[in-house]
Amino acid sequence: MDRIGVVGAGTMGSGVAQLFAEGGHEVVLVDVADHILEAALAGISRHVRLAPLIRPGTPPRPPEEVTGRIRFTTDLKQLCQVDYLIENVTEDWGIKRPLYAELDALCPPHVPFGVNTSAIPITRIASATGRADRVIGTHFMNPAPLKPTVELIRGHHTSDSTVAHTQSLLDGVGKRNVVVADSPGFVTNRVLMITLNEAIFTLHEGVSTARDIDRLFKECFGHAMGPLETADLIGLDTVYLSLQVLYEDFNDPKYRPCPLLRRMVDAGLHGRKTGQGFHSYERSNEPSDKSGDRQHG
Repeated sequence: MDRIGVVGAGTMGSGVAQLFAEGGHEVVLVDVADHILEAALAGISRHVRLAPLIRPGTPPRPPEEVTGRIRFTTDLKQLCQVDYLIENVTEDWGIKRPLYAELDALCPPHVPFGVNTSAIPITRIASATGRADRVIGTHFMNPAPLKPTVELIRGHHTSDSTVAHTQSLLDGVGKRNVVVADSPGFVTNRVLMITLNEAIFTLHEGVSTARDIDRLFKECFGHAMGPLETADLIGLDTVYLSLQVLYEDFNDPKYRPCPLLRRMVDAGLHGRKTGQGFHSYERSNEPSDKSGDRQHG
């Protein structure tokens, strides 16, 4: 069974590590600081304990059964023994580009690189490596253990064998997949980010409140979450960076980030992970009623 390397222990990286550890894989989870890894360990343990409630039919298991398969480390060199690598660092090409050069030197040549990016084209990322045929977009949705389908993105050089290997890996942990061609934002985020941004503009312009914007999408369209709740879940910093990539790559003003979004990111109001975004989040991580009328951040 493939040993999985996961780079980045934030919300997405922790979820990906949990997913593969639950599936029986050994996982090496790497980040730059011990406190980030400690938070990841605590979060994964909490999610494993809650799994039977959140995912009906999931048998209860001690968190140690899952976390015991994960090696938490700040040493990037620990990735030299993995069989498949999934990268989840922030949506910043200035960070990703040198990281991929380092990963390319560390990992054996046969190791595929799965890129869990929100918007940066896979072909661009592959260009920073010497293994372009083994680089593929693996766009997991948040939370990774819960979402049933992964968007796979075939870069210009991605080989059929890399696609097949990735599909087999996902099949083994119970995930379906849809393969799409390379494009900034792919399918999901090219559509989703402009939707979230427009919802933020309606809040910014005073057309409605955060609570009612979300309520309309849930009650009129049957969405599980409204667009502002979705932005809070993704992280407003990630939404902002993704829109910036789309704006720059397409050179199209329709992707211009809303000024309210930029101001909230500058203020450190990043959504669920900071406890405050368009809604406030208590320890239950659910939106509190007191914040639903937020109009201007």
